[in-house]
Amino acid sequence: MTDYPSRQAHFEDLAQTLRKRYNLLSLVRLLFFLAVVAGGFVLLSLHWVAAVSFWVLGLAAFLFLVKRHQKIQEEEAFQTHMALVNAQEHEALHYNFQAFADGAEFMDPQHPYANDLDVFGRRSFFQSINRCVSAGGKSHLAAYLLVSAEPSVIKERQQAVAELSQHLEWRQQFRACGMANEDQAKYQQLLQQWLALPNHLHGHNQFYWALTLLPFFNVIALALILPFYPAFLGLVVLIPSVLLLRRYFVQVNEAIAQTQQAETWLHAYAGLIDLVEKAAFQTPFLQKLRAELAPQGDKNTSAVLRDLSYYLSQLQVRNNPFAIFLNLIGLWDLQWLYKLEGWKSRWRDSLPQWFAALAEIDALCSLANSYHNNPDWTFPKVEVGVDLKVNQLGHPLIPANRRIGNDLKMQTQAQLKLLTGSNMAGKSTWLRTLGLNMVMAQAGSAVCAQALEMPPLHLFTGMRTQDDLSESTSSFYAELRRLKALVDRVEGPEKVEMDVFFLLDEILKGTNSRDRHAGSRALILQLLEAGAAGFIATHDLELTAMEDENPSQIENLCMEVDIQGEELHFDYTLKKGISQSFNATLLMKGLGLGKYD
Repeated sequence: MTDYPSRQAHFEDLAQTLRKRYNLLSLVRLLFFLAVVAGGFVLLSLHWVAAVSFWVLGLAAFLFLVKRHQKIQEEEAFQTHMALVNAQEHEALHYNFQAFADGAEFMDPQHPYANDLDVFGRRSFFQSINRCVSAGGKSHLAAYLLVSAEPSVIKERQQAVAELSQHLEWRQQFRACGMANEDQAKYQQLLQQWLALPNHLHGHNQFYWALTLLPFFNVIALALILPFYPAFLGLVVLIPSVLLLRRYFVQVNEAIAQTQQAETWLHAYAGLIDLVEKAAFQTPFLQKLRAELAPQGDKNTSAVLRDLSYYLSQLQVRNNPFAIFLNLIGLWDLQWLYKLEGWKSRWRDSLPQWFAALAEIDALCSLANSYHNNPDWTFPKVEVGVDLKVNQLGHPLIPANRRIGNDLKMQTQAQLKLLTGSNMAGKSTWLRTLGLNMVMAQAGSAVCAQALEMPPLHLFTGMRTQDDLSESTSSFYAELRRLKALVDRVEGPEKVEMDVFFLLDEILKGTNSRDRHAGSRALILQLLEAGAAGFIATHDLELTAMEDENPSQIENLCMEVDIQGEELHFDYTLKKGISQSFNATLLMKGLGLGKYD
C-alpha cells in the first residue's frame, strides 16, 4: 500500500522551498527595478541615449525576472497540489470521499439500476473512485457505470487500467495538473458553438491587408500630425479604424461571450495533453488514445491548444481601460479575432477528437487509482456463454476489515434465487454487492472479489421505489410501474438483446400478504418463462415452496441471524435453504416498543 502521508510531506517540503525562493525573488525584483530606474536617471545626466539604452536593457532583464518569478509560482502551486492529492488519497483509504465530486448531476430515478445501487450521490461508488479533472472525464466515467460495455471494450479498458495503476507518479501529476481547472460541460458547448459559426474576417484577403497595413498607417500618420497640427486631425486619421471596429463590434462580442471561460481550462487541458504526449504507454488502447492526440504538423496538440488559450487571453485585453488606444491605433480586437478564426479554420474538426481522447484517459485514471488503492481486487472475466460465478464477493464501500465475502454460482437464463432472512441479516446489502460488482465488471473496472465470471447482462433493480407527489403516485403504484419496466425489457416493447438479470427487494410490499404472495408468484413465473434470471429478497416464506415446483429454475438461499438470549449475531453469509430465524420482536423490545407478557 502506498505511503501517502510520506509523499504528502515530501511535496509540502518542495512547495515550502519554492515559496521561500519566490519571496526572495520578489525582493530581488523590487531592488532590481529601483536600481534600473535610478541608474537610468544617473546616465540621463550624461547622455539620453545611454539612459534610454540602459532602461531598455533593464526592462528586458526585468521581464525575464518576472517570467522566472511566474514559473516558480506555478511550480509551487503544482507541488502544493501534489501534496493535496496525496492527502486526499490517504483520507480515501479510510473511506472519507468528501473531497471528490459525487456525480449527483448524473442521477436518474428511471435508470435500470443506478439509484438502487448508490452509483451516484453522497458516499456513492462514483464519489469513491472519481478522480477526474475534466468535465468530459466525469461524463465518460459516469457513462462507464451507466452503460454496459462490450466484452472486447471491457478487456481494452482492463488492460489500460492495469497499466495506469502502476504509474502512480504520472497519474498524480495528471491530477495535480488539472486540479485548478474549473471545467464545466457548458464551457465546451459554448466553445463548440463558436467554432461552428462561419468566419467573418479570416479567408478574406482585404481584411488581411487592412489589419496588416492600417496600424502602420495610423502610427506614422499620428507621428506626423500630432506634433505639428491640431489634435482633431489625428482623430480624422483614425476614422477608418473606427468604422472597421464598429462594423465587427457584434462579432467580437459574440466571440468573447462564447469563449470567455475557455482560456483557463484550455490552458489546463494543454498541460494534461502534454503529459499524455510524453507518456510511454504500452497497452493498445492507451496507444490508440495517445495517437488521437498525436502531434499536428510542426506542433504538438498541447502547443496548438496553448495557442488558442493565448489568443483568447489577448481578446480579453479589451476589458483594460487602455485597450481603446490599442483598438483605435492597432485594431487589437480584430487582430486577435482574425487569429482566432485562422485557428478555427485549421483545427475545429480535430478539437472534438482531442477532447474525447483526453476525457477517456481521465476516466481510465480514476479506475486505475481505485485498483491501485485496492490491490486485493481482481479483474473479472466477462464473456458470452459463461455462467455467473463469484468468489468472496464483497461490497466495495464497506471497509475491508468489516467486509464479508460470499460465493455464488448460477446460470443467467430462466434462473431465480429466492433470498430469505430476518431483518438486518444483510439481504439488501448482498443484492447491492452483487449488482454493484456487476456494474464495475461491465465498466472495465477491477471488482471487489477474489474472482468473478459473468456473461454480458442487462442489469435491472427494484429496491427503492417511492411515491411521487408531483404525479399523485403512491409508492405501491410506483413499484408496479418499476416492475412493468422490468417486464418490458424482458418481453415487451423495450425488450433488450442481452440476458436480463434482476435484483428485487421485498416486491409488492404495499398490499396484504395474500395479495402479495399471489402477485409475487405470478411475476416470478412470468420472468422465468421469458428467460430472465436474478435474485428476489423476501420475507414471504410461502414463496420458498416454489423451489419444489421448479427445482431446475428456483433455489432457496438465506442469510441467518444467531439469537443468543437477548443478543443478535450476524454473519452476513449466504447459505442454502430457508431462513429459520426471526428477530423483529427482539429488535422492538430493544427499542422499548410494545408491551409483552
